[in-house]
Parts: sequence; C-alpha cells; structure tokens
Amino acid sequence: MTAISLGPSPARRDLLARRIRLLVAATITYNVVEGVAALTAGTLASSTALIGFGLDSVIEVSSAAAVAWQFSAREHAVRDAREKTTLRIIAVSFFALAVYVTADAGYALTGSGEAERSVPGIVLAALSLAVMPFLSAAQRRAGRELGSASAVADSKQTLLCTYLSAVLLTGLVLNATLGWSWADPVSALVIASVAVKEGRDAWQGKGCCAPSSPSAVPAAEADVYAEVGDACGCRPGCDCCN
Repeated sequence: MTAISLGPSPARRDLLARRIRLLVAATITYNVVEGVAALTAGTLASSTALIGFGLDSVIEVSSAAAVAWQFSAREHAVRDAREKTTLRIIAVSFFALAVYVTADAGYALTGSGEAERSVPGIVLAALSLAVMPFLSAAQRRAGRELGSASAVADSKQTLLCTYLSAVLLTGLVLNATLGWSWADPVSALVIASVAVKEGRDAWQGKGCCAPSSPSAVPAAEADVYAEVGDACGCRPGCDCCN
C-alpha cells in the first residue's frame, strides 16, 4: 500500500515555530501590562470583576509561558516530547481560571461589596476585546498547520480571555449606567463552565487530531486528508479543532 507524507515541510515547520514564539511573546507582554493595569484599576474601584480580570491575565501568562518553553527548543523531537507537559500546564490554567471565576462570581452575586464606576476598566476591557481575538486566531492557525495541540489549546485560552473581556466590559457598562451588578457574574459562570471543558480537552490532548510531526497515511485516504489543508488532521465530523 502506497503512503504519502502529510504536514508542512521542515522549513515551513521552522517558520511556523518562529511565528508561534513571536505570538506567544506578544501574548505574554500584553497580558503582563493588562494584568498590572486591571489589578490597579480594580483596587482603586473596589471591583472584584476587574481584579479577577487581572488575575486571569496572570493565568494566561502561565499558559503562554508553557508554550514558550516548549517552542524554545529548536529541535522538532524535543518540542514534541514537551507537548504533553505543556498541555497539562495549560489544562491546569483553565481549571484555575474556572475556579477563580466561579468564586469571584459567587462573591459578586452575594452582594459582598459594591464596586464603583471605573472608566479605566471600561477602556482596558474594550482594548483587550479588540486585541486578543487577533492573537488567538493567528496562533490557532499556526498551531493547526504545525499540528501542535498545545499551541491550539493556548489559543483557546487566549480566546476565552476575549470572552472574559466582553463579559467584563458588559458588566462595567451596565453597572455604570443601569446599576445591573448581577450581569457580570452570571455571564462569568457560563465562561467558567466553558473553561472546565477546554481544560478537560487540553488534559486529554484533544487540541489536534494528529501528532505534531508529519505522518504517513494510506494513499487510499489521501483525498480525505487533502481537503484538510493542515497538519492537524481535522476531517468532517471531527470537533477537536473547533
């Protein structure tokens, strides 16, 4: 039976790895600045939502740092060997985010403290909502083409932070204009449930359907895989790369 080689060429893999390193560096840098700004604004406004958003940035940094560690290796074999450990770190980051968001939402719903209006918080949430989707999409494309489950999982962590930005922005605006303090924590609980699912998928390595190195498949299946166009091995009906 004839076999064909799938996945990007070695040169393309090196290019994708460099791209992921740059995207991860940008994500870490932005989240450090975002975290400091959110924690400062949250403390000044006594806003648990803003403080939670700042701590979420810390969690995002830990996830991105794990991917940076994995892709700091130049050799493909070393990066592949680090994949499972990186996925576990990302999974724990998701679970930690879910726990904190749930606790923070419960605290807010009990009415334990009334946050003041925070214009800097609204600006920060709007900026993150504009920036993070692009970082997430770019890393996800590179991760899927490279066949890296960890890069795809980290891009989902960044995307989840985008949702948190939207929730934070909505909550801050509604609190400032209508006094609806419950809107933010209720939406945050939904995001926490999504974080648990993504954490479980990352722990089980479901970020990609194929191993991260090019593989060989029977020629009879070539037409199916040819439609995919990346090394992730995603096929119709496969939801692991969604």
